[in-house]
Amino acid sequence: MGGPRTGVQGLGCMGMSHAYGPTDGAEARATLERALELGVTLYDTADIYGFGENEKFISPFVRAHREQIVLATKFAVILDPDNPSHRGIRNDRPYLRACIEGSLRRLDVDAIDLYYMHRRNPDVPIEETVGAMAELVQEGKVKHLGLSEVTGPELRAAHAVHPIAAVQSEWSLFSRDVERAVVPTAAELGVAFVPYSPLGRGFLTGSFVDADSELTADDFRKTVPRFTGDNAAANAALLEPVRTIAENRGVTLGQIALAWVQQQARVHGLPVVPIPGTRKRSRVEENTAATRIVLSAEELALLEPIADKVAGGRSPDMAFTSAGRE
Repeated sequence: MGGPRTGVQGLGCMGMSHAYGPTDGAEARATLERALELGVTLYDTADIYGFGENEKFISPFVRAHREQIVLATKFAVILDPDNPSHRGIRNDRPYLRACIEGSLRRLDVDAIDLYYMHRRNPDVPIEETVGAMAELVQEGKVKHLGLSEVTGPELRAAHAVHPIAAVQSEWSLFSRDVERAVVPTAAELGVAFVPYSPLGRGFLTGSFVDADSELTADDFRKTVPRFTGDNAAANAALLEPVRTIAENRGVTLGQIALAWVQQQARVHGLPVVPIPGTRKRSRVEENTAATRIVLSAEELALLEPIADKVAGGRSPDMAFTSAGRE
């Protein structure tokens, strides 16, 4: 494997300033520090999280611990603060160039350890985008390249241009479409897999059932089809085997869900480094403890049918995911 060395679990930083409602800044900063104490070394952000504010938020932590951590950020998605439903994608060289300079400035670092193409614009050949990203490696601005939400063939085409260290896509008990093509391709090519939303954006922890009635107005999850209305009620019932296993083991639902994701490394034969997001120290302690849980064959069998029964898509617009191109 040619990518950076990290712990077996990373930290998604998005929710500290983007998408999931109000944040306690002091607690979020303490969470970054606590994660490092617990052995978490991969910290994941993106230029669009908080319209750049997330990169600025984690910058002091990054600079204080620069030699200990692997810093990942992303480019390619365009949001409109005046129109929350708008999402565009640019993969062209001029936009990439502008984005890397902005991220380096906001993070106040000389180089990004792992730089992702956040989403794929099919109108731009992936070879062209990765070729432009490779120039950043040659210039010392980026150390390793990653791709997010790509298909197996797209990963293969990209890897032929420049080694891809990691692929990031949603992967959880509720979202397993990546297992059809991109996971086997990553295993074949020696590419690590970085599952985002391994806790189903919190739904797999049982912390909420219906986004419409339980979450704040500015919470992104209110727009995700599987978390609202009849879909939410049906999906909440699917947590029963997770709950049963958790109760038998004396752990939380989230820990079982994370243990399942961690165990996919053995199942599929590739490095798997999930990045559960949190802004609370208690949650990062809970999440990292899940790395010590090994599920039995019987427990895995109980969990196996869940994904096929999930109602509703994992994104408001599935065309914005790799599933929309498979």
